Amino acid sequence: MYFWGVKNHAFMILFYNQDVTYKVCNRRAIKHWLNDVIVSEKHHQGDINIIFCSSDFLRNMNVRFLQHDYCTDVITFPYDDERQRVSGDVFIDIYTVNDNALYYAVPFENELLRVMVHGVLHLLDYNDGSVEESVIMRSKEDHYLSLFTEVYSERKL
Repeated sequence: MYFWGVKNHAFMILFYNQDVTYKVCNRRAIKHWLNDVIVSEKHHQGDINIIFCSSDFLRNMNVRFLQHDYCTDVITFPYDDERQRVSGDVFIDIYTVNDNALYYAVPFENELLRVMVHGVLHLLDYNDGSVEESVIMRSKEDHYLSLFTEVYSERKL
């Protein structure tokens, strides 16, 4: 099987650091979980990069690319994937995630998972610009977070 001239291209979820140092625990479980989210939404996983960065870095991206002059916890950039696979970059500000975890009194790891799945849901064309869209997005996040807790959190993959 050939994709774009590459034999047997395996689609992957990869983690990177931009201007911070952060190491994801349970990477394999998270990758399987996010793939299951995509499959549950009747799509196919493509290449997804999850990039951890600082508040300043993400705010600058927010201004430059989206013309929004404020901090946010996640920004997604979908790829134009002609193979009909969910692909893109998910930039996550780990400092804002930490602040939100403290604000909502949840563990940092739980808030980070919420932001990861939020970014993937954006790649799946879910939005949160209106109240109605936000309700749907939050419901999806809660559903998939419970899936992670039930299936993946105790399993070493």
